[in-house]
Amino acid sequence: MSTAQTGTHVRSLVVDALASYRFVKLIRDDRLFEPVRTSVAERHGPPGKSKLSYLLACPWCLSFYAGAALTLSRGRWPRTTEAVARTFALSGLVGLASQYVDQR
Repeated sequence: MSTAQTGTHVRSLVVDALASYRFVKLIRDDRLFEPVRTSVAERHGPPGKSKLSYLLACPWCLSFYAGAALTLSRGRWPRTTEAVARTFALSGLVGLASQYVDQR
């Protein structure tokens, strides 16, 4: 593998890691998805009794599926996936940076 290819793979890995982070935060913590989380808990029970509710509350679990979806999507729709992943990655990076700045 050439140095350029290695750099591309590393960049994609960083973008996908940040995109997965932001996806997890969106599903698990964002107010936008609060109605979805509430609806799932009402229909299926709390995380202690429902695997689906647990999935929505577990960052490790969500990150696995976010990573798998990104990996599979990159193989099937590389250009679209890159645009979506980059958008999520930028959002995640800005969120992390604002948390850092706000703590100072």
